[in-house]
Amino acid sequence: MSDSKVILVTGGSGLVGKAIQTVLESDAKGDEKWIFVGSKDADLCDLNSTKALFEKHQPTHVIHLAAMVGGLFHNMSHNLDFLMNNIHMNDNVLRLSHETGVKKVVSCLSTCIFPDKTQYPIDETMVHNGPPHPSNFGYSYAKRLIDVMNQAYHNQHGCTFTSVVPCNVFGPHDNYNPESSHVIPGLIKKLQDITSAGGDTFTVMGTGRPLRQFIYSLDLARLFIWVLRSYNEIDPIILSVDEEAEVSIKQLAEELAKAYDFKGKIVFDTSKADGQFKKTASNKKLRKYLPDFQFTPFPQAIKESVDWYRQNHASARN
Repeated sequence: MSDSKVILVTGGSGLVGKAIQTVLESDAKGDEKWIFVGSKDADLCDLNSTKALFEKHQPTHVIHLAAMVGGLFHNMSHNLDFLMNNIHMNDNVLRLSHETGVKKVVSCLSTCIFPDKTQYPIDETMVHNGPPHPSNFGYSYAKRLIDVMNQAYHNQHGCTFTSVVPCNVFGPHDNYNPESSHVIPGLIKKLQDITSAGGDTFTVMGTGRPLRQFIYSLDLARLFIWVLRSYNEIDPIILSVDEEAEVSIKQLAEELAKAYDFKGKIVFDTSKADGQFKKTASNKKLRKYLPDFQFTPFPQAIKESVDWYRQNHASARN
């Protein structure tokens, strides 16, 4: 069929890629062939390896999820690695997409790319208004450059390359490695280890006061599929829960303790850095397109994420 789509998903073995696969079990379309690839299939930092991947699968559409990612403390100590690896990866994917005639690319950004000093809530027009938080400037600038490249490819070649900006993502198949995980999977693994050992103290780094918006990976997957099929702007779109769904790290820790039925003490190690206090994002643009979209309630999403890890922790990315 001339209108059939071959959709290549980079980073397809990770958190969001696995969630898209799960959603497609009930939302597949006959004219779409989805191909999920991971780091074992190609080194996207290498141009020749990326070229071989595109030649093999000949995609018509790309969802670009692959990235070097990590939590606060990993970012703080490896900003150069985050900058260079992500720049190479993004440049190669967009270059090959242009050279092979890919019709649409949807790349994944992050709310941490926004300026550190800004007004809240942040929206899509504010990405380049000032420097990001110094803790993760390498990752942030590399991700910002995707938006710059999208605009340049569109202006010079007419390419339909766009991007989405999710808030903090969590769910099954996350990365639970203490050295590189984000806050929710890191705390899930820590609490799993504590409860398995019969411990009675759950220590959380920082004051517990910072505020975050968290989106369940299955909700994000549904939105990614919608963006691929229906969103036709080049400008990015924030994929976030509503502003009133923002929670503190303290509330998160309490919700995790509830999901584990943990009755011990929750202690906050205030000698550790909090990172950015808040980065509240507006989903007004998303709501303009999808006013009735229903996000999974936070306690339910946390419980499902904890239950998945408890059942799969032996084979999870620890």
